[in-house]
Amino acid sequence: MANTFHVSVYVRSIPEAVEQYRKILGAEPAKVRHDYAKFELQDPPVIFSLAVGGEPGTLSHLGIRYPATGEVASEMVRVRQAGVPFFEQKGTTCCYAKADKFWVSDADGIRWEMYTLLEDVEAETAADPSLRAFLGQERAAGDDAAGAPESACGIDCCVPDAAPRT
Repeated sequence: MANTFHVSVYVRSIPEAVEQYRKILGAEPAKVRHDYAKFELQDPPVIFSLAVGGEPGTLSHLGIRYPATGEVASEMVRVRQAGVPFFEQKGTTCCYAKADKFWVSDADGIRWEMYTLLEDVEAETAADPSLRAFLGQERAAGDDAAGAPESACGIDCCVPDAAPRT
């Protein structure tokens, strides 16, 4: 399995966005929930996610899905050696999936999620305040740009097992 590019954008309405992207991409979504949807395209290989909870029409984050935890760990070592601050999460559940991952932000604030999918799950999870602080997304719990309840993946999700590291 090759690495796969990941793009996540905020939308106003999951049902409306799914219907539109079915037409735009000519594909069916791999996963649809009330606050999240995901298309897994084969050509070009990309995971395109839709989430509520942020400003509609804006980028949530970019990422790379790796085939296994070993590749994520190797990339994390490389990032650490380069002196890039990162936020590690092992076995975390968000966006209806369990994953091992780490996060980095570029100089312009674009968030990158480097992860491997361990399994799909049905659980929704709350965003973690430590991850929000690392990503510069300090907001009150349940408060989002659209005024809707916070989504499972709305603020780049997840409950980490580790603190920010360099």
